[in-house]
Amino acid sequence: MLSLQQVRVRLEEAGQAHVLRFWPELSEAERGGLLRDLVQLDLQGLRAHCEGAARAAGRPASGPDPLLDPVPPGAMGSVRKSDEDSLAEWEREGLFQISENGVGVLLLAGGQGTRLGVQYPKGMFDVGLPSGSTLYQIQAERIHRIQQLADRKHGSQCCVPWYIMTSEFTLAPTEKFFKENNYFDLEPSNIVMFEQRMIPAVTFDGKVILQEKGKIAMAPDGNGGLYQALVDNKVLEDMQKRGVEYLHVYCVDNILVKMADPVFIGFCVSKGADCGAKVVEKASVAEPVGVVCRVRGVSQVVEYSEIQPETAELRGPGGELVFSAGNICNHFFTRAFLQDVAENYKGQLKQHVAFKKVPFVDTCGNQVRPTKPNAIKMEKFVFDVFPFSRNFVAFEVLREEEFSPLKNADGASDSPTTARNALLAQHCRWARAANATLLDGQGNALPAVASASEDNPPVQCEISPLVSYFGEGLEELLTGRMLTTPLLLDGKRAKELLMKSSVGVLP
Repeated sequence: MLSLQQVRVRLEEAGQAHVLRFWPELSEAERGGLLRDLVQLDLQGLRAHCEGAARAAGRPASGPDPLLDPVPPGAMGSVRKSDEDSLAEWEREGLFQISENGVGVLLLAGGQGTRLGVQYPKGMFDVGLPSGSTLYQIQAERIHRIQQLADRKHGSQCCVPWYIMTSEFTLAPTEKFFKENNYFDLEPSNIVMFEQRMIPAVTFDGKVILQEKGKIAMAPDGNGGLYQALVDNKVLEDMQKRGVEYLHVYCVDNILVKMADPVFIGFCVSKGADCGAKVVEKASVAEPVGVVCRVRGVSQVVEYSEIQPETAELRGPGGELVFSAGNICNHFFTRAFLQDVAENYKGQLKQHVAFKKVPFVDTCGNQVRPTKPNAIKMEKFVFDVFPFSRNFVAFEVLREEEFSPLKNADGASDSPTTARNALLAQHCRWARAANATLLDGQGNALPAVASASEDNPPVQCEISPLVSYFGEGLEELLTGRMLTTPLLLDGKRAKELLMKSSVGVLP
């Protein structure tokens, strides 16, 4: 461990001597904590980081090369447009790879969830479902179910390992939450949590910000920090030992995410892809989502603000948007591709500038809560590796079935209410597709809701992932039944229904 004097010298060399301004005022515990934080920083690269952030903040935003093309049809699959035989074949391939222990899922869960307004990791959030399930529980139960479906199909006893990338803010509470919930009945050794790096926030003139007298303001290095974190924590070695060849990577906040989706996995494998992205059709020209496309023949995500209006409005012969493939942070990677990125490309990832309001102490040691952005946070994005792919594919899915992110508190879009409504509306569709009739408390049949919203909420019908992964297996449980709502169809209720009908055993 570096001594205080060595740290002081390196801070001075980086132009950051002010970080120790309040050293004489700190307690022994505070001094120890600050010194540990400083030693863990890349002090030799600190000057470059701070100067680079200041330069990036001063540059005007640059748009992409104007030569944009949509993803070519040969590299594009679609739940809407692909024929049933192809979808079934991709699902068979995906389930086979899962049964062979060749598929893992990797969760990006390092963010703090400040927009949601909670002081704990987003995965621990309860959106108000009848079951009270958190995002982590829903995702864990989907892993259970997809393993079960693969085992039943191939007579295997497979495992889908769950890699969870956390940060300094989310690791300890996530570990505690999983332990308190008995790892949601998953094998603890198959849940691998690891931390991404933290980097200091800096002022517009390139000075590290002190959040407190003895603490630097730090932030995760974006979800693109994944690639460095895989190296730091020897995660790729763990994947290799387990025989994992394919990774499904996703963000924690999507309540509709299909864990290790066999159709998506099978599509990517059948195409020989090393990298893939799920997309949804943009809801409108102005929807603020990045677009998966090609720039000068290279696959990448172009932010909506970087596309000229006349380009964004281009339409095909059927009236559809030409650039309609909205990015939802739901990706496929081969382990070999991740290894290649880790060894050869992670240092080339683009740095994105984010302007934030970061509390700080002024030169007199007074705590200040800024009312406007005062800090630069440099981030990398997980999709910035797309240009390094040798065979990139995209797969279009239905928004109402697979994408409803939880980002903001109620009163805004992408809130607990919109996420809850999206899941309940999906489960109502599943129940009705299985020929069940949903009743209100007075025994009246409830009409189908065309689209769920705060003003038009869906029927309270929740189906546990332990019963059905994506609507499968419900006919023998629900066909011809009159079901009173609110309804929670969990394992216990499913067994009761089966016993009443003497159909057989729980699927």
